[in-house]
Amino acid sequence: MEANVALGFALPIGLAITAFGSALGLGKAVAAAMDATGRQPEASQKILVNMMAGCALIEALTLYVLIFGFVLMGKI
Repeated sequence: MEANVALGFALPIGLAITAFGSALGLGKAVAAAMDATGRQPEASQKILVNMMAGCALIEALTLYVLIFGFVLMGKI
């Protein structure tokens, strides 16, 4: 198998796995934050800030993989 063919199959699959993992991670983070806010409404601002920081890191990882995929697509 040539490198171009391998990249052609691996890039979309890798991006799909990353998107799926990111969606699961974001869903779990938001669900945990909503649960924590329901248990302690007075700490909702601190919970929101921490949740947003975590969600930004998850999204950054997803964007890095997307950019990496576009760079490798130039090799095809």
